[in-house]
Amino acid sequence: MNTEQVRGALAAAGVAGVLSVDPFEGIAARVRFDPTSATGVFTAVRDKLGFVHLSTVGGIDWVERYEVFYLLWSDPAKSYLLLSADLDAKNPHIETASFVWPSANWHEREAWELVGIGFDHHPDLRHLLMPDGYQFHPLQRAFKLHEPEELEVKVRHV
Repeated sequence: MNTEQVRGALAAAGVAGVLSVDPFEGIAARVRFDPTSATGVFTAVRDKLGFVHLSTVGGIDWVERYEVFYLLWSDPAKSYLLLSADLDAKNPHIETASFVWPSANWHEREAWELVGIGFDHHPDLRHLLMPDGYQFHPLQRAFKLHEPEELEVKVRHV
């Protein structure tokens, strides 16, 4: 599958919220979308284009905005597809993809915990790597390293 095929398939499916479909080295395409249309884009990409495997979800703090990205795999197309959306820097959040791809659950927890991107309606948005009650997001650009502090660490089963 190539960029033109992805663009054509999304247009034929009438997917709302797609901002651009661009070539991206080594994968079928990069699809930029409006975050308010996330669930529709996720469902169409899975059902109409056949990208049924979510490989990863991540986030980037670009200071003036955040970016959330999803890397997907299609067995029939034998290719990856990159979805990305820009989020507001003051309140970065987007609808969860975990109802479309269950594997998004832990990836989104990690992106929330480390970068600070909120995932609306996530079924279990809680700490995965950091201790409960930890209020910082270590991969945000504003995160400052500080002196070690005493943290109460509770043992829990994940």
